[in-house]
Parts: sequence; structure tokens; C-alpha cells
Amino acid sequence: MEPSPWITRFASLARPGGAVLDLACGGGRHSRLFLERGHPVTAVDRDVAQAALAVGAERIAADLEDGSPWPLPNRRFAVVVVTNYLWRPLFPALLGSLEEGGLLLYETFALGNEVFGRPRNPDHLLERGELLRLCTGLTVVAFEDGIEAGRKVVQRLCAINGPGPAPLP
Repeated sequence: MEPSPWITRFASLARPGGAVLDLACGGGRHSRLFLERGHPVTAVDRDVAQAALAVGAERIAADLEDGSPWPLPNRRFAVVVVTNYLWRPLFPALLGSLEEGGLLLYETFALGNEVFGRPRNPDHLLERGELLRLCTGLTVVAFEDGIEAGRKVVQRLCAINGPGPAPLP
């Protein structure tokens, strides 16, 4: 699988050589993207065995929804990447994992997606503008909220932990 165009578009804003957290990494497509750009990557997922594309990444198996403690206490990252995943209770830990000047790249499904397919459960769909509200305090570089090519409803965010602005790529 190819990396998301959203993640690829903003990957150049990452601090050179900065550590990357690929949360809910799936097959590791974004881990691979950042590894190829010279970043150390920590790939976290419930089943990291599926992260075949994350060769060279530190892989951590963690069920992020079972009430266990955050698996990366006291670790900070230059980039946190999350795609196609939403577990609202994680946001304080995610934002706390960003180093000063760190980049949050987030892309997931929003309400209305149930018309097009999965996910349909509102617990896994962002409300209009919710991603912006969850990331209050970050400097927003770019944000999208809407229907993509009549196939899905998504929200996307690129934001910096600290003052901006950053140039758009």
C-alpha cells in the first residue's frame, strides 16, 4: 500500500532525523515512508506482525483501547502519524508525545462516511470539526473536513506543537 498523499505532502515538515511515532501503523506504509527519509520510527499496533513494510522500525505491540497504560511514557517524537484510526481517550497521550516543534499528521474518517461504507460506528467517526477541537493548542498548518471524491468522508490535520506558521509544501 502506498502512503497517504496527505502524509506524504507534509512529511517534509518533519525535523530532519527526528523520531517518528506511527500509531495504529497497520501494514507500516507510513513507517516505511519516514524510514526512507532517514527517521527512526516507532511503529505501534495491536498486531505489529502485519507491519511488513516497517522493516527497520522499532515495533511495539499494544492494545490501545483495553485500558492499559500508554506504552510510550516519557517519550517524545518529532512526528506523530495516525491514519484511519480514532480512539478519543488517546489524544492527551498523543499530544503529550509531541516534542516542542513536533508535527502531528492525522487523517481519519468522519460522520457521513457510513453512507459510503466502513467504518459506520459513530464511536469511530469524527464529528464536524472535532479534530480541530481535540488538537486545541497546536498551530494548524492545514485542515480538511469533507467528502473525498464521493468515496469517503474524512478529516485531515497537519499541526505543529508550538508557534508557527510553517510554510505549506
